[in-house]
Amino acid sequence: MNQEIEHRAGFVSIVGRPNVGKSSLMNRLVGENLSIVTAKAQTTRHRIMGILNGERYQIVYSDTPGILEPKYELHKAMMTFVKVSLEDADVVLLVTELGESFDPVLFRPLTFVKVPLILLINKCDLGKIDKAKAQAEAWSKHLTIAHTLIVSAKTGQGVNQVLPSIIERMPLHPGFFPKDDLTNRSERFFASEIIREKIFLQYDQEIPYSCEVMIDAFKEEPNLLRISATIFVERDSQKGIVIGKGGSSLKEVGSKARIDLERFFDRKVFLETHVKVATDWRKQKDRLRAFGYVEGI
Repeated sequence: MNQEIEHRAGFVSIVGRPNVGKSSLMNRLVGENLSIVTAKAQTTRHRIMGILNGERYQIVYSDTPGILEPKYELHKAMMTFVKVSLEDADVVLLVTELGESFDPVLFRPLTFVKVPLILLINKCDLGKIDKAKAQAEAWSKHLTIAHTLIVSAKTGQGVNQVLPSIIERMPLHPGFFPKDDLTNRSERFFASEIIREKIFLQYDQEIPYSCEVMIDAFKEEPNLLRISATIFVERDSQKGIVIGKGGSSLKEVGSKARIDLERFFDRKVFLETHVKVATDWRKQKDRLRAFGYVEGI
């Protein structure tokens, strides 16, 4: 058998409830901060692919939005991202947290999964892991689980066991992407996500969920990257909160975002931000399409 045939490659869908650590896990598995991470639920809105390449394997991870009952058109789009990722997966990583119980309504789509399903019980650093075995047995009564691992995406505990478990279940196949690719997303997308992360960290209550970021200009110059972005909110009152007194809040968001943008793109960044109102954008399909939720609607 030649080297090309012995190469394994496939798609791994990372799914689970909001805020169980899916994005932290993918970032650790890929070795890069591709997915934004905050303590707030529903931070991830898109399907974000992270590509891990080895000499004899290529793993294409998909970080997905947390599984929930949709309340807006935005939520419906997010859940379609999950559905599509399950349909093309070769392996599914179901991320739960220690102490979490199975929900037959939310996780019903997983009962139809035909590919290997690996159960990851995350956040083992926060509790007694002796409870994990009973939790795994409880979940196995509802789902066909190929393997169970106890991990901590935060500390890295047990994460080194995930890749071998995936590779042995991957089909023999050449790579789907060039070996130097890290993701399928554009630089503009990551710029908008970095800014949106700072919004989640800066504001409380409904503001982060009412905001969307669009990159208006992305211009590369020698030793400098010029980025112009618009932050959309749903109401005029939210616009005032995002901007803050004398523009102080928006300035802080921009300052923190610029630091991470420079780290991500490895160059100096000039960032310009504006705030506009797009009334009830989370409920409007046309707005969602313009914001890049095409696959989900």
